[in-house]
Amino acid sequence: MSIRNRLTLWYTSLLAVSLIIIGALVYSVVGSILISVIDDRLSSQAQEVSSLIQAENDPFSVMALGRARLPSIDIFGSQYYIQILQLDGRAVQLSENLQGQRLPLAEALTSDLAADEARYATAVLESGVRLRVISAPILLAGRTIGIVQVAASLSDMDDSLAGVRRALLVGSLIALLLAAIGGNILARAALRPIKAITETTQHITDTQDLSQRIPVAVPTDELGQLTETINDMLGRLDSLFQAQQRLVADVSHELRTPLTTIQGNLDLLRRGAVDDRAMRDDALRAISDETARMRRMISDLLLLAQADAGLQLYLQPVEVDTLLLDVYRQAQMMAKDVTVRLGAEDQAIVEGDTDRLRQLLLNLVVNALKYTPAGGEITLTLQRNNGRVRVAVADTGVGIPAEDLPHIFERFYRADRSRTRPGGSGLGLSIAQWIAQAHGGDIEVESRIGQGSTFTVNLPEAGATEGDV
Repeated sequence: MSIRNRLTLWYTSLLAVSLIIIGALVYSVVGSILISVIDDRLSSQAQEVSSLIQAENDPFSVMALGRARLPSIDIFGSQYYIQILQLDGRAVQLSENLQGQRLPLAEALTSDLAADEARYATAVLESGVRLRVISAPILLAGRTIGIVQVAASLSDMDDSLAGVRRALLVGSLIALLLAAIGGNILARAALRPIKAITETTQHITDTQDLSQRIPVAVPTDELGQLTETINDMLGRLDSLFQAQQRLVADVSHELRTPLTTIQGNLDLLRRGAVDDRAMRDDALRAISDETARMRRMISDLLLLAQADAGLQLYLQPVEVDTLLLDVYRQAQMMAKDVTVRLGAEDQAIVEGDTDRLRQLLLNLVVNALKYTPAGGEITLTLQRNNGRVRVAVADTGVGIPAEDLPHIFERFYRADRSRTRPGGSGLGLSIAQWIAQAHGGDIEVESRIGQGSTFTVNLPEAGATEGDV
């Protein structure tokens, strides 16, 4: 069963239950009101009969001899039946329309009748006609001298209640029919966006086109918010899918160069270079270098894959000034014709993973060395500012074009695709950015063509609050 039909069924069922409850209450209230009206009229009629007897000169004799006066009763048209009883239950006077018949349940009603209290009861004649009967005491000087019973047929009330039942039943059926039709229409309209979502996602699955988006009918309702969420998810999936495609293409390109170099040198060795010591050493050195490059690339890719999967870092207090000094010494050993120097260096401690922070700084240093020509200069600085630790790696290299700055942290991104990057995996800046973000920080870049670049790592200082210096 579809959601639309289930919603319609639930809505109609709830309405049916509500209508049954409301109908029962209405029927009960109407019946109670009609009974109350009849009881009031019976009480008035019984009071009138009692007053006529009390007005006699000798009420005791009247009751004993059965000469009590009754109100004028139309034997054919009156709706009241009157019966006067002595205290022992014997009939004293009957209205003419009773035609000698006794009102039922007289003895049961009179056996425990209180001296000053009327009793009401509903009786059913052998013919099936229902009567409402009041049994009231006839008082004289505070003493009960007899009982008056007045009855009225409930056929008119039963007819009225039957009409109420029919009206409630017919009205309820019409209401349920309209509710089912209206509920189905409303459910279809309400679920139309879900149908659009289903059709669009199915089309995306069939065509594998993640650039499609689901139209948003009403952005402020729940379905509109769901649609926007799905569209955002599709956008992220599209970006990730495109990034994956670029990554596969870039990995293939990056691996092709070292593999080509290795294959070429192996062919050279097969053709006789193995017998020439100089050529053999050059070939083996090239093979070793390219193998190491591929190993570094695979290691970097594995690290980034672990980062995407939620790699947990081992955080502990790290003295950034000591760490920067170690990186400075390593940079001096890696630098050939480039000068590496220390600038301003404050003392600072951060909560971090020592090995990963060292890798971050070394990646920035290696990147600076790669694009700084001979005679250039690289400066490492460390400063504390408003609860933040700022580590900067500035070079006097070739610089980065402004249009490439937003993309330099993308994996395998090349600012100049015609230029090769010897010895690099193309993942160093991506790894550096991930490490900074994993420590609650970020990396800023400033660069000018021909003047150099400055990479600044911002990390939260351990134990510092905003505004600390």
